[in-house]
Amino acid sequence: MTMPDPRPVVQVDIVSDVVCPWCVVGFRQLDLALQQQGVLAHLRWHPFELNPNMLPEGQNLREHIAEKYGSTTEQSQQARDRLTSLGAELGFTFNFNDDSRIVNTFAAHQLLDWAEEQGRQHPLKLALFEAYFTQQQDVSDQEVLLATVKAAGLDPEAARAVLETGQLVASVREKQQFWTGRGISGVPSMVFGGKYLLTGAQGTDTYAQVLQRCLAEAA
Repeated sequence: MTMPDPRPVVQVDIVSDVVCPWCVVGFRQLDLALQQQGVLAHLRWHPFELNPNMLPEGQNLREHIAEKYGSTTEQSQQARDRLTSLGAELGFTFNFNDDSRIVNTFAAHQLLDWAEEQGRQHPLKLALFEAYFTQQQDVSDQEVLLATVKAAGLDPEAARAVLETGQLVASVREKQQFWTGRGISGVPSMVFGGKYLLTGAQGTDTYAQVLQRCLAEAA
């Protein structure tokens, strides 16, 4: 007979996109805060598309950043260096290169919605982050997605059926609209205990403070 885990639990909802590097950083900072505070999270990932109109072939990442934010090549490289350094500190590898591409993530969000029903959403989200940022894979490609599904302990043929039937298209659109309708325009956006919203990667100390506040109120 296994004993129940005595650690307190805080619900954390994270609105996020698979191709958002700051979502990786924010999650890793949160994970560290949870470990430091001795707290468990009931974690749920929610869909957001940074580039909902991205074409199927995607776009070179540097070109995309220059077009969307007006960044110079030098600024883009500084941002990559900073992310790579932050990732390394948090135990995550960002492998940016000249061929890195931004891609459409709507199919990935459908599979994350499906994985939640299977109780495997979190492992799939982390596997997608690794596939895209560490392995530089195209997470809009169906075969890449199915391989990632398998790596997360899910059935790739069931996942294929989800994508080919489009059975979760409406569900994902509805969830996206729920969050954008509440003013979420950037990610990561984390909601703690159903009431405290933090947008952007806010750092381990900030997350620790919010977790403490949630626990104090629960007590």
